[in-house]
Amino acid sequence: MSEIDDTQAPLLDHLIELRRRLLWSIAALVVAFGGCLYFARAILGFLVAPLKAAGQVTIINTAVTGGFIVELKVAFFAGLMIAFPVIANQLWQFVAPGLYRKEKRALLPFLFATPVLFVAGASMAYFVAIPVALKFLLGFQGDLGGGVQQTALPEVNEYLKFVMQFIFGFGLSFLLPVLLMLLEHAGIVSFEQLKGAWRYATVAAFAISAVLTPPDIGSQLLLAIPLVGLYFLSLVAIWFTRRRREKLAEAENEAGAA
Repeated sequence: MSEIDDTQAPLLDHLIELRRRLLWSIAALVVAFGGCLYFARAILGFLVAPLKAAGQVTIINTAVTGGFIVELKVAFFAGLMIAFPVIANQLWQFVAPGLYRKEKRALLPFLFATPVLFVAGASMAYFVAIPVALKFLLGFQGDLGGGVQQTALPEVNEYLKFVMQFIFGFGLSFLLPVLLMLLEHAGIVSFEQLKGAWRYATVAAFAISAVLTPPDIGSQLLLAIPLVGLYFLSLVAIWFTRRRREKLAEAENEAGAA
């Protein structure tokens, strides 16, 4: 028990501490939202760049208040991503006093890896998956025969929903190694169970990609293949961390025996 921080506090003190962490998180989100709202049009221009690169230079708005609502949505999503490190840090500051020192050292790498993996997934969605999906989906316009032309007129709200689905879907999917390593570290699953379930994990990866991406095989493969790769990468990382824990446990036992 000496390894736990001396923060034995009654329930009321914990609630006060939780309120303080929530206020800091909300303040960070409000500040980030305000800054992103000022640059909302520029951020929206960044998000529609793949649409322009795919040859679509017109995007429509079907509501009078649509432009304002879209800028609010863009500012909120961008502010949430910017404020995420602060929110994660506040969550860590609230949880950390109740953890053993070993648990703190074990969880810190996951805390740092989470935003890195999320950004990696979001970047892959923006620079690779979205252009591929747009090229496929916009390829259905043109001459339908008999002199009839089909022209795509993307609506800004629908396009924003489409882009955010990709970005958050890929970003969250790339957190798979963190989730699996946390489950293994907590003893919920073992390395042997994960290793034996790789076939089911592969099927699940393709099912997840089918839900999170448009119904074209290119977009689905762009998410499913990295997911399968991340699963096997998680197995390798779990194997190394388990060996390290076993060596540390043996060293402690030998030191205790001595």
